[in-house]
Amino acid sequence: MADKKKDKDRVQEGQVTYEAYAGMPDDGRRYEIFDGVLEMMSPGPSTIHQLVHARLFNAMQKCSSDYVILYAPLDVILSRTNVVQPDLIMVHRSRLDIVTVRGIEGAPDLVVEVLSPGSRSRDKVRKMNIYAKHQIPEYWIVDVQSRTLERHVLAGDRYELRDLFEGEDTVTSEKLPCVSFAVSELFNDASLQKLLTLN
Repeated sequence: MADKKKDKDRVQEGQVTYEAYAGMPDDGRRYEIFDGVLEMMSPGPSTIHQLVHARLFNAMQKCSSDYVILYAPLDVILSRTNVVQPDLIMVHRSRLDIVTVRGIEGAPDLVVEVLSPGSRSRDKVRKMNIYAKHQIPEYWIVDVQSRTLERHVLAGDRYELRDLFEGEDTVTSEKLPCVSFAVSELFNDASLQKLLTLN
């Protein structure tokens, strides 16, 4: 079943480059390139995803004096054949040369994905492999269903799960000393609570 879905998401076989992708007409859909394969992203994010994403973005603002904090849709051009759109991106201000008109051209300091039902395999396996391959130091995965935040840290050519934060745990990172917020802050919005009970 997972293979059928993966095949369905593939738009074009063969080696697709950023240049070919950038030259495509705008059809209102979002795409990413994984090792030269152009894939269509899931339909627009749900309201639950967007509310959690907005709260995460707000929680990270205390880092804004040291980091540029950006969010999807925005191309992160890791190579000519790997172009991704993480939900949240942080780049240290000492590395602003990778922030260009086209997007982020190089490895950010942190990428974050908020899982959606249709993105779990992509975010936890395929994107994780791409992010590790391009040496992004830290990768967070926010799971709305379990209300957790996984902090993965690059160790050589792969990620290690260093922390699994939940409930009132305070999210911290030795790589990002400005970070400090409780996981519960991402999920305690009244509108979000209502939607989660209906889901």
